[in-house]
Amino acid sequence: MTSTVSTVAGLSQMLSQQKSAFTAAGPVGADERRARIQSVIDLLVKHHEALAAAMDADFGNRPKGFSLMNDVLGSLASLKHARDHLEAWMQTEKRQPFTPYDHFGGEAWVMYQPKGSVGIIGTWNAPLFTLLSPLAYVLAAGNRAILKPSEITPRTAAAVAEAFAGQIDPTIVGVVTGGPDIGEAFSRQPFDHLVFTGSTAVGREVMRNAADNLVPVTLELGGKSPTIVARSADLATAAFRIAAAKAANGGQLCVNPDVIYAPRERLEDFVGALKSAYASLFPTIADNPDVVAVVNARHLARVEGYVEDAAAAGARIETTPAPTPADPENRRRPLRIVIDPPRTTRIMQEEIFGPAVVVLPYDDIDAVIADINARPRPLALYYFGEDAAEQQRVLEHTLSGGVTINEAMFHAAMQDAPFGGVGASGMGHYHGREGFIEFSHVRTVFKAPAYDPRREWGTLPPYPEHFLAAMQSQVTP
Repeated sequence: MTSTVSTVAGLSQMLSQQKSAFTAAGPVGADERRARIQSVIDLLVKHHEALAAAMDADFGNRPKGFSLMNDVLGSLASLKHARDHLEAWMQTEKRQPFTPYDHFGGEAWVMYQPKGSVGIIGTWNAPLFTLLSPLAYVLAAGNRAILKPSEITPRTAAAVAEAFAGQIDPTIVGVVTGGPDIGEAFSRQPFDHLVFTGSTAVGREVMRNAADNLVPVTLELGGKSPTIVARSADLATAAFRIAAAKAANGGQLCVNPDVIYAPRERLEDFVGALKSAYASLFPTIADNPDVVAVVNARHLARVEGYVEDAAAAGARIETTPAPTPADPENRRRPLRIVIDPPRTTRIMQEEIFGPAVVVLPYDDIDAVIADINARPRPLALYYFGEDAAEQQRVLEHTLSGGVTINEAMFHAAMQDAPFGGVGASGMGHYHGREGFIEFSHVRTVFKAPAYDPRREWGTLPPYPEHFLAAMQSQVTP
């Protein structure tokens, strides 16, 4: 069996062989789980240059250093964290048996068992991280996996397939490549769990397909992650940190700030500070090797269309750094700041996922909270400010996948805490012990004592005369 396949028949065969191997192998001990994770770590270290070069080529400019930081080192962090903690996570946990069996020697515990074979569908914006970060916790839980890299970054997909070929047993981790037809078929396979990272619209289709086989899903989606600049915030610091977040991967990250709420009386000061901060990171765009390009012409047209639609509806557009004539062959673009667009515009409805951001003025924090709550639940929420009471109000009266305070996107890098969405931004999570549990079957075991008092207590048929009264006497508040 080859490590990679590119047909539906090959995918089905790979999954069937993984499931057979899983059943035949029996329990997967800590040493074996660590060895599997270590083999992926070794693979990543060996092939990191080729993988970074492939990502650069796919994007039409993605600094290799950024790809190493975001995708290679990000994946290694997940893999090493899972490798180093899995044995503690695996331990069975004693639980309290119910009365009176606890007095007679009854025992209870919870054990964590692997589910079997897990499908992982990655996305193009972080084409390595969205495969290997969840894989870390899939393997820590004792499972096997099949990876489906995104077809939007085909060179990276091919590099992933080549890296795994001949180095990882495909009955442990296999790779399937191909276009949307393969992706659609992938989500219809009878995996024991399915992980998908991508858009909310495609996530709905994946969940529908998985439902045919009652496959549980982990969906890492996105949404218009709101960013609140409070009146108590240091404006220059907030603007710089938001600019740094927007600069990351050309704004093409699922936890990227999307809609910024700024105090009305400080709106112009904030916009000016954001422009200056972004320009300090990227003094030029078209010839700047540090700027990540929009991944392809279709996505560039989508982002440009959002901005043009907002401008046509009367929104003010600020550009930083100063624009120069756009080269259609060069997809690197400056940041467009779209100020107070009408709520009906596309940029207010769709996740931007590119070098643009919305800034909305506000008068009071309750109006901001109400606006956030009127939208689909976002994957991330950001609050900049030093008012502890206001900060707590925002945390308690909103709901998002995760939160970073006085920074942006940092919560997603936490390996010892779960990363995931809620509502339209996804379900389930990976990272940390919660990621291990996500991909484990949490199995309750009760061991009965030798002595069984039910007959003498009259709680078995034929029920004695006093049975009903005895049961009614225990219905208490």
